[in-house]
Amino acid sequence: MEFNIVPITIFVAVFPVVIGLLLRLPLFIMEIKERKQWTFDWIKFVVVGLPSLYIVVMSIIPYTMGEGKIRIPEIILIGGPTMTTIAGIIFGYVLLDSLKK
Repeated sequence: MEFNIVPITIFVAVFPVVIGLLLRLPLFIMEIKERKQWTFDWIKFVVVGLPSLYIVVMSIIPYTMGEGKIRIPEIILIGGPTMTTIAGIIFGYVLLDSLKK
């Protein structure tokens, strides 16, 4: 019997993103009810969202591409799963927060 770590790693990285989306969802629903034109806040997404997405993705890629091929950034190694969790929640929240009316 073999142990496959990839599904667990993907769950640990994606679940906080879903939690971040759910934290912002009530305000997002209230914004949907307003009848205004949609915009996307690129600055907030690039400055906050992309670095947090990078941390989330770099916690998954080394396990899916083969260990040893891609180096894990030191910030993920030092922070451990806590860093990935915080970055995932931030990315999920900023993703919905960047959509504005």
